[in-house]
Parts: sequence; structure tokens; C-alpha cells
Amino acid sequence: MNYWLFKSEPDVFGIQHLAVRPQQTAFWEGVRNYQARNFLRDEVKVGDLVLFYHSSCKDVGIAGIAEVVREAYPDHTQFDPESKYFDPKASPDNPRWVMVDVKLVEKFSRVLSLASIKAMPEITELALVKKGHRLSIMPVLAEEYERLVARARR
Repeated sequence: MNYWLFKSEPDVFGIQHLAVRPQQTAFWEGVRNYQARNFLRDEVKVGDLVLFYHSSCKDVGIAGIAEVVREAYPDHTQFDPESKYFDPKASPDNPRWVMVDVKLVEKFSRVLSLASIKAMPEITELALVKKGHRLSIMPVLAEEYERLVARARR
């Protein structure tokens, strides 16, 4: 099993949106960065756990945990001219972008803030705490995942 951090803007799709969905499951669409896409396409697998991270909001940080329940498949929004994720270079025969399905595992009682994460001396490898890392999908070491979850549950 692998561990990941997926970023989303909570006013677009936050953990609360996942919590109210049928079976608390939804697709994670709209990834338009090639490195993040490659993680989704090549490395994210069913059963992997995801730190659900709220970005670009008042309470930036880890809001909960999700599990990958369906591996990468073509992101339908790339074919929709009305979608903000439309890609005119993509076609059903040659899709450029993928998405995965995730299911809510746990919503934390409060967001583990980015400031708190950066203040944890044992969190050194997570790209989130390094300068210049802006990916929406990033791997998390198992040891760091466990420490972040333990801190978030306090």
C-alpha cells in the first residue's frame, strides 16, 4: 500500500462534499499537471490511503483520510467543452488525463494546519514542506503518514 496527499480547494470539492455523497465515494477529476497525472496513472492503486488536504482557503491543511477505490481511468471532463478542465488536444481515442475514485475513511474533527505540519521536526520528506513543491498529488512516506494522522487525531 502507498500513501498520498491529494490537494483540493474545499469550496470546489472539500472533504464535506465527499462525506455527503452516496457511499461517501467520488471521482477525483481535474488534475492537469503531468507529474501529478503520472502518479495517478502509474502509481496510485486501489487500497492506497490519501491525506485529503484543503488548499487555497482559510483553514489550509489535512482535513481527513480517503481510500482509493478505483484506479486511473480517463477523466471525462477533458472531453467536455463546457468544463473548465476541457483539453482540446485530448480525445477518447487518446485521452491525456486520468482520474481515480476515492472513498471517505475519516473526517478529522479539525484540520491539521500547514503551520502545524511544518512545525513537526519529523516531517522532512513530504514535498508539501519543501520550497517550490506545488503538486496537487504527492507521495507520502508511510512513517510520515502515520505521524501526520496521529497528530491530526489529537
